[in-house]
Amino acid sequence: MGRIAGGRVNDARHAWIEPGAFEVAPGVHRIPLPLPNDGLRAVNVYAVEDSDGLVLIDSGWALADARGQLENALGEIGYGFEDVQRFLVTHVHRDHYTLAVTLRQTFGSKISLGAGEQPSMDLLLNGGQTDREVERLHRWGADRLMTQLAEAYGDEPRQKSPYEAPDEWIEGKVEIPLGSRTLLAVPTPGHTRGHVVFMDADAQVLFSGDHILPHITPSIGVEPARPELPLGDFLDSLRLMQSYPDLRMFPAHGPPGGSTHARVGELLEHHEQRLAQTLEVIRDGAGTAYEAALQLGWTRREKKLVDLDLFNQVLAVGETSAHLDLLVTRGQLSVDRHGEVAEYAVVG
Repeated sequence: MGRIAGGRVNDARHAWIEPGAFEVAPGVHRIPLPLPNDGLRAVNVYAVEDSDGLVLIDSGWALADARGQLENALGEIGYGFEDVQRFLVTHVHRDHYTLAVTLRQTFGSKISLGAGEQPSMDLLLNGGQTDREVERLHRWGADRLMTQLAEAYGDEPRQKSPYEAPDEWIEGKVEIPLGSRTLLAVPTPGHTRGHVVFMDADAQVLFSGDHILPHITPSIGVEPARPELPLGDFLDSLRLMQSYPDLRMFPAHGPPGGSTHARVGELLEHHEQRLAQTLEVIRDGAGTAYEAALQLGWTRREKKLVDLDLFNQVLAVGETSAHLDLLVTRGQLSVDRHGEVAEYAVVG
């Protein structure tokens, strides 16, 4: 990632990650915060001015650099952490949730999270998520990745969980009054089972979290309590967005703006193409999710699975499993789950 003096980004494709507070709508500032890896580069936090202070949509990862960058950005628009009344968090992933937990411990800000995240939060707070991950990898035929994960992380000491329960669970579709504006929270399961987007109809904007991203397709079902058919949930949630007015997209990763409906159409088309590709590799002889992932191309550069880092290999196999299971529900594949490993075959 290239930079010039003063920390400014010199690559136009990634200009959106430049630190600061950027007004994207009246009373709404986008604040990009750093992440501990180069994959997503940054996460956008949106500071919404309220009559009593600020409401932040998402919070960032609980990192010292992210906290300092958020503090500086809020200072640019005349606020401090003590002015943050509430965090509206789109989903449970670390880069969206955990800095809110840290700041609440000092400043008492309230945290709201979609009710669909309760099963995953229970596992994050009480343990068990690692066992679930191991079971899934084995079921996907990815024992090789299990071994690599054990070699890479097995000796690392366990750290204290950065998670705590929210103050409020957002139940279903509900209006959230914020003084001079009202947001509509809409559940959009898929990326996670409790993902929520926030609509501001008057400002004609959608805080889309990771549900709709401008340049990449969000991962599907990456969560401790993975549902049975995460891709089916995701596609249904995309189609749900088409039933609302076409709002400007304020995503969690990437530059803001652009048509929600246009991007939804692109994502739906992408997954139909991916389903066709996944069906074809099973027809060519792959039997497990891992074997299928080895035959598919990844990223826009069509990389081989083994050329991805270990974390992204796990994501890729999970993504492949989601496509395979949807093809089963569509009647195009059959699956034999009588053994410990799920084996897929073309129907007919």
